[in-house]
Amino acid sequence: MNIYYHTLSNGLRLVHIHTTTQVSWCGLAINAGSRDEKPGQFGLAHFVEHTIFKGTRHRRAWHILNRMERIGGELNAYTTKEGTMLYSVFPQQHLPRAIDLLADLVQWSVFPTDELDRERDVVLEEAASYRDTPSDAVYDDYEDLMFAGSELGHNILGRKEDLERLTQDDCMRYLKTLYVPTNMAFFSVGPERPERVFNLAERHFSGMNHAMAPRHRQVPMASEPFKRTIQIGTHQAHTIVGARVPDMHHPLRHALMLLNNILGGPGMNSLLNVELRERRGYVYTVESSLTLLSDCGWMEIYLGCDPADVRSSLRVIERITSRLSKEPLTERRLEAHKKQYCGQLIVAADSTEFMAMRAGRGLLYHGRVTTIDETIASIQAVTAEQIMQAAAYLNSNALSSLTFQ
Repeated sequence: MNIYYHTLSNGLRLVHIHTTTQVSWCGLAINAGSRDEKPGQFGLAHFVEHTIFKGTRHRRAWHILNRMERIGGELNAYTTKEGTMLYSVFPQQHLPRAIDLLADLVQWSVFPTDELDRERDVVLEEAASYRDTPSDAVYDDYEDLMFAGSELGHNILGRKEDLERLTQDDCMRYLKTLYVPTNMAFFSVGPERPERVFNLAERHFSGMNHAMAPRHRQVPMASEPFKRTIQIGTHQAHTIVGARVPDMHHPLRHALMLLNNILGGPGMNSLLNVELRERRGYVYTVESSLTLLSDCGWMEIYLGCDPADVRSSLRVIERITSRLSKEPLTERRLEAHKKQYCGQLIVAADSTEFMAMRAGRGLLYHGRVTTIDETIASIQAVTAEQIMQAAAYLNSNALSSLTFQ
């Protein structure tokens, strides 16, 4: 795998990963998400992600919809608290078509009012569907509580009253403020020569010359741990328990990644799955997730179980995390955990989609693409002491929990 970099004169950073596949990916990673919304406009980042496909100065929504579909490709996007990904996958000979379309969307979207009104109903329905799925909704409400009072303390999908007020001007202003060259990274994965990729990007993106407007992100203040239960009348309890951890640049980030996999990774032999499901039969499912942003992070453990088993399950989680913070893993156990996690990373890296998204995020947030080999080397370097330090963030006094039942 060969990685090539280039920067346009307007500051847009480019990365191309040369592969031998017949399918190519390209897209834009934008450093703009729900934390960049103003009060009264919650949901704007996600709404722009939806409506950026609804018309430009050069294409109507129907033409945008069919531009990649008609050649067997796809056009897609997603929004997080801190970023937006806008990308396409297609047979490799259609790279010029994909780049032209992406450039049109980020430079010339016009957000027609009639299209906004139709898509508003779609977004409201999406938000409602999440509320109807407790295993999804509990994550959003938990994070809202964890970051209450900060720019991270609201749902990515937004609030109904805010979404109903969003206008064409709001969308245009957001686009022109944050979808700017120095706040984006272009990524490409496929068999094309890097010179061709960069020349196409130069042709279509070099006209973007508006500067980044001042942005005022603030590190969210630490909140008091909470333990809450909300009655929603379900037969199964849905619980999130977790804590704040350091950001994506912290020296312990790889230890946190490994710890997350040890606790509740995809393997059926994860500590929590073995203890809570296999040995005790407390839970139907249990999994751990780790989110690392530019200035903070958090680890969450989700469990679905009978309401009568929630307290017992939480006590088990507290005992396990406490033990990991006080008792170093033996060399044999640590090496076994590393072997499993590194193997999972190698399998995941076989996906071109994984490679493409990783390239975009790496260039955007770190200025370069970290290869799987480099990540594996960092995981292999994690010590038992670092695992203890990472687990200390999950001590019982710091854990917060939210249960829907």
